[in-house]
Amino acid sequence: MALRIEVDRDVCMGSGNCLFWAPGVFDQDDDGISVVKDAGGEPEEKVVLAAQGCPTQAISVFRDGEKIAP
Repeated sequence: MALRIEVDRDVCMGSGNCLFWAPGVFDQDDDGISVVKDAGGEPEEKVVLAAQGCPTQAISVFRDGEKIAP
């Protein structure tokens, strides 16, 4: 089943760590805030690393309704 990825726009500081770990999944909007461009754009382990590597923990990853990261 596909992952559900959420970015808390109020918490994201635009560090770009998520782009480093999972460039196929994340991008930044015109305000420098992370957005999900393709939830299936990278293997699950890279998405989890991106969430874990977020300095503000703005990224949450869910599988089958269960939070798996961070």
